[in-house]
Amino acid sequence: MELSKQTDFYGRKAHIIGIARSGIAAAEVLTCLGAVITMHDQKEASDLGEAIRIVRELGAEVRVGQDVYKGIENADFVVTSPGVPRSCPGLLTAQKAGIPILSEIELGYRISPAPIIAVTGTNGKTTVTALIGEILKCDGRHVYVAGNIVAGETRLPLVRAAFRASASDVIVAEISSFQLEWISTFRPRVAALLNISADHMDRHADLAEYIAAKARIFEHQDPADFAVLNADAPLVMALSPGIRSQIWQFSRMQEVERGTFARGSEVWVKNQGEIHFVCDTASMKLRGTHNFENVLAAAAASLAFGASRPSVQEAVDAFTPPEHRMEPVAEIDGVEFLNNSMCTNVTAAVRSLEAVGRPTIVIAGGKDKGGNYIPLAEAFLRHAKYVILIGVDAPLIESACRQVGFDRVENAKSMEEAVEMAWRLAEPGDTIMLSPGCASFDMFRDFEHRGQVFKSAVRALVERMGAQKS
Repeated sequence: MELSKQTDFYGRKAHIIGIARSGIAAAEVLTCLGAVITMHDQKEASDLGEAIRIVRELGAEVRVGQDVYKGIENADFVVTSPGVPRSCPGLLTAQKAGIPILSEIELGYRISPAPIIAVTGTNGKTTVTALIGEILKCDGRHVYVAGNIVAGETRLPLVRAAFRASASDVIVAEISSFQLEWISTFRPRVAALLNISADHMDRHADLAEYIAAKARIFEHQDPADFAVLNADAPLVMALSPGIRSQIWQFSRMQEVERGTFARGSEVWVKNQGEIHFVCDTASMKLRGTHNFENVLAAAAASLAFGASRPSVQEAVDAFTPPEHRMEPVAEIDGVEFLNNSMCTNVTAAVRSLEAVGRPTIVIAGGKDKGGNYIPLAEAFLRHAKYVILIGVDAPLIESACRQVGFDRVENAKSMEEAVEMAWRLAEPGDTIMLSPGCASFDMFRDFEHRGQVFKSAVRALVERMGAQKS
């Protein structure tokens, strides 16, 4: 079966791999479009809980456990979830049978009447995606913020946003490398690549494969579209010769030929030889140079799309950090607590440490994603008073600390113990920051659960300290 962007899905046999957020959203939308749905998941039904009930109520056939991929060779097309690796037997069977395989974002693009602004990169995706959404709202647009973004109540899969949207709306979507693996026509009006550093090396074979996946965000663009690139990131700029769309850059370090750049705390834009002031970030609520770069990126993408300059200033002034990203939790006797649970790789952890600006006690560790922890250990030397490690791969970080001569390392068996230990070590003027630099799946359901456990432990400490004072 050949699939075009305007495919009629009525009566088509759609097999969806992964009974979770994006898979369920794809099933709901395809059911509304008249497709016949079969859901596959290697987990047992007892482990899928409420998700099984939801898809069965849609009328989907559910295949789990043994023989999970039986019948997939009869599909008209397959939709795969981002958590499913390319080595999945169901995907290999579909490929061998010549069955089209779509990621959820590919399906969303095919049904969307609205233009899509897509944001990818190793770090900063959620902040930039959310900020573009706010800028466009300030500009009077009706916006859906969607995709891989998980921030508080914002968790809308792209396919669901595409089904709801009209042609006059805009979809701003956070896009991961996993979602880009199975695209064939996905073409965002504006595509932004923020940065590249080693991440997900437990899934991608090497850095080159990871970069190639990220670069696919530009693959189907043409000269009517826009690509937004980080001019300060050599790995990003190395992709520019192969991009067919109009390139806008953003830079904290230099004036660019076309795009946004910094003058002190100000953001300026250069386009067609004209230079204009955009906004001042001096009073923004986001901390750190990495967030200044996020503002530059969001401004470039929004202005390339056609937003007005005043809407950028309005949005930047009002914007607050998304949950689990340098999120202030509490202050006790002059000690600040920050929840940065979304920090799941080394580069993000280093940038977060640089942003704090106060003596910092770091809670780090979790499940390794194939990272090199020496740069993180070196950042501890420069910025951390103490480091408290948790998680299954804490020994890898501790070993890196020993190699660089950082010995102020403690180990904790739980998040609650880590918070208590950090509090005992802290002095007024310090910051205690959860900034794991690792995935969460050894001790927690996901990064959100990890952040919530941290915040609960801090709140328990606040209550106890309040009781002691009274």
